[in-house]
Amino acid sequence: MNKKISIITAITCIASIPNVNACTGITMTAKDNSVVVARTVDWAGSKMNNMYVIVPRGHSEESLLPNNATGGMPFTAKYGFVGLGMQQPEFVVDGTNEAGLSAALFYFPAYGKYQPYTPILKNNSLADFQVVSWILSQFSTIDEVKEAIDNITIINIDPTASTVHWRITEPNGRQVVLEIIDGMPTFYENPLGVIANSPGLPWHLTNLNNYINIRSGTENPVKFGPITLRSLSHGTGLLGLPGDFSSPSRFIRMAFFKNYAIPQDTGFDTAMQSFHLLNNVDVPFGTAYKTGTAKFDMPSSTQWTIATDITNKKIYYHTMYNRTIRRIDINQIDFATVPFQYHPLDKTQSETIIDAPMNL
Repeated sequence: MNKKISIITAITCIASIPNVNACTGITMTAKDNSVVVARTVDWAGSKMNNMYVIVPRGHSEESLLPNNATGGMPFTAKYGFVGLGMQQPEFVVDGTNEAGLSAALFYFPAYGKYQPYTPILKNNSLADFQVVSWILSQFSTIDEVKEAIDNITIINIDPTASTVHWRITEPNGRQVVLEIIDGMPTFYENPLGVIANSPGLPWHLTNLNNYINIRSGTENPVKFGPITLRSLSHGTGLLGLPGDFSSPSRFIRMAFFKNYAIPQDTGFDTAMQSFHLLNNVDVPFGTAYKTGTAKFDMPSSTQWTIATDITNKKIYYHTMYNRTIRRIDINQIDFATVPFQYHPLDKTQSETIIDAPMNL
């Protein structure tokens, strides 16, 4: 099969099926000021070809275009980077470059609107699933991205597919969310450091006001007419926290868990803490479909989870097949000499089991 045809088929499949994608992201800061960006990648539509990609300086890429057209926007890497992606190495979903800039893609179904593809502008047209690679290969700051974004047109390879939006984070902790609204790139500062899917970031921040009563801890006894009401367990300050897997509910859950999390000493400790927090939005595979209608059998709809210490340039991840955490140390890569390469996230799709020691 022609490579370009296979790529377009893949992107159509992963972006056009509704109600089965549910990614969630958080940003944490350690006591030593290390910044960690973490997120889940949730997809229940199929078993994805998940991979990590190492891109050297000087690597050239050309944007894919609708209808297998050629001549999309070319770009050559000024910065080397490492990213995790899906289906094809062109589709980096989450990564960090050698300057410490991080970029990540999240689904944004039914919201946002790209400009329609126009062949006359193909040399400046960039497929949405290649925006992360473009950002990581070209820029070291958010302001540089803002300055350059008006010179490109972000498009869908398949106009019927879902839109996406992006999280961009600097090593100092500054973070923005990029959404394409009525064809125009729109940046929102994101001091809260939480992102999910639709609706847009301003809506999610406003929706937090509906949960003003929620707080950490356990409620004290209260008089209720002739009787006294008492907490049946600890943590009753969080009664009313939504527990479903919709985008608004996941955003609310992670906003509160992140806010009340105890700051950790180092970037490593914070990355490990992020995995624990994100366990609260792991999507069980059976919840993505009505009973008896699932077409696949997978361990989870959360196919992989990544936590990146962008200050110290270390990537940690685990997958639905193997919860053992693996690390990619960006500092160990010479991006001037390393070859372009990509590898599956799992060598074998099975859990690593270690027997506990016993004196028998």
